[in-house]
Amino acid sequence: MHKDTLLATSGCTPEDHRGVVNTPVYRGSTILFESLADFEKAESGQWAHPIYGRYGTRSNEELENTLAKLEGADHAIVLSSGMAAIAASLLAFVKSGDHILMVDNTYAPARRFCDHELKKCGVEVTYYDPTIGAAIAALIKPNTKVVYLESPGSLTFEVQDVPAIAKAAHEKGCIVIGDNTWGTPYFMDAFALGIDISLHSATKYISGHSDLLMGTLACKNEHYTMLLRTARNLGACASADNCYLAQRGLRTMAVRLKQHFENGLTVAKWLQARPEVEKVLHPALPDHAGHALWKRDFSGACGLFSVVLKDAVPHDKLAAMLDNLQYFGMGYSWGGYESLIIPFNPKKIRTATQWPHDGQALRIHIGLENPDDLIRDLEQGLKRLR
Repeated sequence: MHKDTLLATSGCTPEDHRGVVNTPVYRGSTILFESLADFEKAESGQWAHPIYGRYGTRSNEELENTLAKLEGADHAIVLSSGMAAIAASLLAFVKSGDHILMVDNTYAPARRFCDHELKKCGVEVTYYDPTIGAAIAALIKPNTKVVYLESPGSLTFEVQDVPAIAKAAHEKGCIVIGDNTWGTPYFMDAFALGIDISLHSATKYISGHSDLLMGTLACKNEHYTMLLRTARNLGACASADNCYLAQRGLRTMAVRLKQHFENGLTVAKWLQARPEVEKVLHPALPDHAGHALWKRDFSGACGLFSVVLKDAVPHDKLAAMLDNLQYFGMGYSWGGYESLIIPFNPKKIRTATQWPHDGQALRIHIGLENPDDLIRDLEQGLKRLR
C-alpha cells in the first residue's frame, strides 16, 4: 500500500460506529468493567483495553494504529506535546550514572531538558557535531545508553549521516532516538535508516492546522514496554479531541506536504538570487552541504528552511522588514498551513560546533499560500531592510 492510500484509509472503521466514516471523539476518564473478573484481569495487567482515560480511549488507539503503520513500526504512542515525547524517550532508557550523546543542533527545549532535568538526575550529556558521521564511535563511552539525532536540525539544517551514526551506536549497544519532525514519516523512513525510536512533534505536519499540541513515538516491540511505562508515568496523555484532529490532519498530510515542498523550494530558489542573501539553508538545494545525504535518505522536503543575510542588520531595519510583512507571521512552531518567519542566532546555544555566519539569520516556514504572493511579500520586506 502506498503511503497516500494508507493515510486516506487507516483508522477508518465505520462498521464500529454505525457507519460514521471518521472515528468519533471518545472523551472519558472513568472506564467501567462489566464484572469483577474483568476488573481483576485489568489489575493484573491481562486486560487488552484501556482501563482509565489517561491511558487512552478509542480515539487514541485509532491514531496510534495509523501512525504505527505509517512509520513501519510495531507500536506508536501519542503524548501531549512534542516536548513530552522527547522527555519520555530519554527518560525511558537512562538512569543516574548513564551518558547520552545529544546532537548539537537539537531543538532548544530538548537541550534545556538535558542541561537541567537530566543533569540534576545524574545523567551525563555530551553534545556532538551533527556532521560527525561514523566518527561518533569515538565519543561513545561504556556508560553511553542513547544517541540522539535530529536530521536536519530545524534551525541550521545540517543533514546527518543517520545510517553511519546508527551503525556505530548499535555496535556499542546504544539506542538511537531520532527526531524526524522535519522529514515526517511520509518523506523519511526512520527505521530503514537504523533509528530505534522515531519521534515527532505532531503539532507540526501531522496536525497541519496550527490548532493542537501533540507528540508521537514509534518503536519496535523490544522498546515498547519501557516507552509506554515512562509515557504513562509522566501523565503526558493526549486528549481525545486532539487525537481526532491529528487523525483528520493525517488524511491530507500527503497532499499538503507535496505542496509545502513545491512552494518552499520555489521561494528558496528565489531567495538564492537575491543580493541581500549570503546563504539559503535548504537540504533540497544542490549547493547545500548535506544535499547528497538528503537525496539518499529523504523522498522530499517540507516547507521549513533558513536564510542567512549577507550582513548584520540594524535592529530597526530588521523590525521594518518583519513587522510589515503581509503573509508571514512571526511565531514559534511550524508545519501549519500558514507562512512564518523568525530571526535567530545559534551562536548563543551551540557548544560542540561554531555557527560560521555573522549575517542575520531567518528561519522561514512556507505555507500553502501562492508562492508568487509570498515572494512579493518578501521582496517588499527586503526593500525595507535596505
